[in-house]
Amino acid sequence: MSEFKILIVEDEALIAEDIRMTLEELGYEVCAISHDSERASQALHTHHPDLVLLDISIKGHKDGIELAKVINEHHHIPFIYLTSHSDRATLERAKHTRPRGYIVKPFRDRDLISSIEIALYNHGEDLKKKNLDKSIVDSAANAPLSPLEYEVFVDLVDGLNNRQIAEKRFKSVNTIKTYIKRIFDKLEVHDRVSAVRKVVFQ
Repeated sequence: MSEFKILIVEDEALIAEDIRMTLEELGYEVCAISHDSERASQALHTHHPDLVLLDISIKGHKDGIELAKVINEHHHIPFIYLTSHSDRATLERAKHTRPRGYIVKPFRDRDLISSIEIALYNHGEDLKKKNLDKSIVDSAANAPLSPLEYEVFVDLVDGLNNRQIAEKRFKSVNTIKTYIKRIFDKLEVHDRVSAVRKVVFQ
């Protein structure tokens, strides 16, 4: 029996109920079904789901993509888009929220389940990497990282490139390169993969 709780955000009641039945037959707990962004936001705070199945076209003040931004900022849990939209404009908006999956309706149950299992597994692996407080990183280094060096290291673990880190930290790309070089020197490595491996698998 799965211990994972899933929130379904779907404005079509029949589709939501069909998904619920499928998930519960396989041992997942559906902690709530929400048909609009306001109820979905409340359910996120109340039920603390492990994963969200998120329709893009939902009722309320936010669509699914806007709600995904809230999930990323405040809840840090994986979500999978379920949508009838596969146009380029929607895909461009959606991909920037870094979903764990994007399933176009109509879909088969096995495709949904496979996407959920992969999303939960990958999220679990990411958490192992992200559960790196500064003391753990410093213990692998020959000198403590500065607070900003530590934040940049976390960005490296997240897979961000230099430009993305620079934009996130409001620094120039050259400044970020300098921080990364310092991190490598302190960890006595020469590349990102070696840096992450040294800390994660020390």
